[in-house]
Amino acid sequence: MFSAAYAGEVPYHLFKPKQALLLNSLDAAEREADLKSQSILQIGREMTLVNREIIVGGCWDYVDAVYTRAGFSRNDRKVVFKGTLKNGPYADIDRLKPGDWIYHVNHSYHGIEHSGIFIKWLDKGRAIGLLLSYRGEKSQKPARYRGYDLSHVYTITRAK
Repeated sequence: MFSAAYAGEVPYHLFKPKQALLLNSLDAAEREADLKSQSILQIGREMTLVNREIIVGGCWDYVDAVYTRAGFSRNDRKVVFKGTLKNGPYADIDRLKPGDWIYHVNHSYHGIEHSGIFIKWLDKGRAIGLLLSYRGEKSQKPARYRGYDLSHVYTITRAK
C-alpha cells in the first residue's frame, strides 16, 4: 500500500483534490489486486510519482521496466487475451484487472496502438479506465495516470 512517505510525509488530505483522488484510486486498486499485481502497481507508482523516471523508448519499454522491476521478467508473464489492433477481437471489459498490461486502440490519439498498465475503471459503463501511461520517445516526461477509452483492448498480459 502507498504510504505517506512517498508523498514526503504529507497526509493525503493536504493534497490538491485531483491528486488526492488519484492517490485514493491507486490505493483502492492495490487493495483489489492480487499480490503479484499489487507489486506491479506499487513499482509503477514509485517510478512515476516518486522517482519521476524517464525510460529510453516508448510505452512498451516503460511497462516492461515496471514488470521487470516488480519481479516479472518476460518469462514470468502470460498473455490471457490476444487480438489485433485493426480486426480484434477485442476483450470483454470484465476481463481487465488492476495491474494488467494492456494494448488498446488509442481513440484519443489518431487510433494508434498504445500500451499501459490498467489501474481501475473510472466509468465502466462507458469503458473509461485509468491507466499508467507513458508517452516516451523524445518527450522527456515521466509516465502519468490518465483515463482512456478502453472499448478496444486487444491484448491483456498478466504476471504468472
